[in-house]
Amino acid sequence: MALLGAQLVITLIMVSLIQKLGSYSFARWLLCSQGLYRYLYPDNNELKALAGVPRDKPKGKKGGKNEANGKPETFHVPRSLDIQLETAPVTALDVVHLRFYTEYIWIVDFSLYTAIVYIMSEVYTSVFPLKDEFNLSMVWCFLVVLFSFKILLSLTKQYFTSEESIGERSTCIVAFCVFLLIAMMVLIVDENKLEVGVDPAYDSFHENASKFLENQGLSSVGPASKLILKFSFAVWAAIIGTLFTFPGLRIARMHFDSLRYYNENKVKQLLLNLNFALPFVLVLLWIKPVTRHYITVRIFSGIEKPLMTSDAFDTLRLVLVVVTVVLRIVLMPRQLQAYLDMAQRKLDQQKKEAGRITNIDLQKKIASVFYYLCVVALQYICPIVMCLYLTLMYKTLGGYSWTSLFYEGQTEFPKEVVTLEGMEQFQMAWENLKMIFTWEVYRGVFGFATWWSIFSIFITTSLGSMYQTYFRVS
Repeated sequence: MALLGAQLVITLIMVSLIQKLGSYSFARWLLCSQGLYRYLYPDNNELKALAGVPRDKPKGKKGGKNEANGKPETFHVPRSLDIQLETAPVTALDVVHLRFYTEYIWIVDFSLYTAIVYIMSEVYTSVFPLKDEFNLSMVWCFLVVLFSFKILLSLTKQYFTSEESIGERSTCIVAFCVFLLIAMMVLIVDENKLEVGVDPAYDSFHENASKFLENQGLSSVGPASKLILKFSFAVWAAIIGTLFTFPGLRIARMHFDSLRYYNENKVKQLLLNLNFALPFVLVLLWIKPVTRHYITVRIFSGIEKPLMTSDAFDTLRLVLVVVTVVLRIVLMPRQLQAYLDMAQRKLDQQKKEAGRITNIDLQKKIASVFYYLCVVALQYICPIVMCLYLTLMYKTLGGYSWTSLFYEGQTEFPKEVVTLEGMEQFQMAWENLKMIFTWEVYRGVFGFATWWSIFSIFITTSLGSMYQTYFRVS
């Protein structure tokens, strides 16, 4: 293996750029330079003036000290109080103190750097195909997937550590059971119906692993059974579905709130609806009788061949995933502003309620919206980032091509490494071990992971859409 190849140079250059460009952040630019504005809660004097509460008379030093007593002033105001909140632009000094701000900056910026590394590696490998080198860009992609998973796990963990999140905790448990059932049902579907590639991957892995064990002088019937493998996949899929549950519900609500701003702008309404519906289209692209058969097999009247080749269809799926992610990132500021506007909507809804509320609770209700801005941004960005980089790993390790849409050609699968004579026994065993994980194995693992992550986004956002359409309206 070429230890000082061009890939390592690309990686070192990017690491150096990360250190040099530490003060420049694309994630901070998305939050602070896209015209986002937050709502300021009214102070005690404004609330007293609106509610007609008499102001306290100034007292002496002794009286003032006893009045303060280290506790904030508390009084009651009517819930129907007519309050119009003032706004202020979101700045870097405002967001730096928010919860999960560091995680948000890290995952967005690191994802951008990883995308640059991947593009440079793809350009290099298209000119100089790799022979016995490992693609280092896959390490970067894997780290993005790992960090996204860790962040979503940390967000979900909050529901199990907080005593006030009993409902959210129960929702997570129910979601895990439901997604586990759905995943087990999906994994028993025939490959001719749903082409996620798990069965061919297992067959290839089982055959090559058995040969490897025989070459090493070990007697074995092979690796774990297909049932155990599919159950492990189902458990992983249930965890992913659980982690995507609340992000999906949040995205659905932001989508419906965003549509309120563009009642007359049909183009922006189309973009928002397209952004919301694209996961459903992507899910259908893996259902063979619905899409692949009509596009790559069936010959319609008036034409002499199918609409596109099988390789071109595979590339089309990959390209559409990238387009979906890019569109979501472009619309992200609009979606986040719809979330920030929730502060005023909460007050408008509160006006319809009877009774009174303390000034502290009223101020907390307004301030909490901006306080969780980075949490909402992570719920929006992490699922699509995970889908994107699982797709990129699916493309590269699975032996697909970006150019199959433009010309007809046979896909060149990754070649097996030939062991040289005189190589040490350990290195020979390592090369044989690498032969176990063929392109069929990678296609099965990352094909299922890519499709399931998209499917989880589709299911959770659909549930959120049903709630916003029916239950919330009623």
